[in-house]
Amino acid sequence: MIFWASSRSRLTAPEFTDWMPNFDKLAHGAVFGLLATLLLRAARGGVGPWGVVVAVSLYGVTDEWHQSFVPGRASSAADWVADTLGAAVAAGLYARWPAYRRLLETPLWRRRDGIDGHGTAK
Repeated sequence: MIFWASSRSRLTAPEFTDWMPNFDKLAHGAVFGLLATLLLRAARGGVGPWGVVVAVSLYGVTDEWHQSFVPGRASSAADWVADTLGAAVAAGLYARWPAYRRLLETPLWRRRDGIDGHGTAK
């Protein structure tokens, strides 16, 4: 999805960007934070949080480079910083906050049944 969005000449911007001028940086951080979380979950401890942050940051660099070739788009170091910070925050939360990790790792069907991530009733 990131590659596809980066390939678009024009992205639809929400109307509230007028009163929140750096909304795109928040969006970059959130999307790359999600990517970092997904990679951490897929790695299952094989790669530490900092390895994932480095990998996501490197992907952010290639994404910005890719955008430099798309008509109507520009490459931005500030976007790359937002990508990297989003990945670092998400990886830090995932690695250091057990309640957050349990929330993400508890299957939805178990939450509906009133069972938390440890298999005990809530």
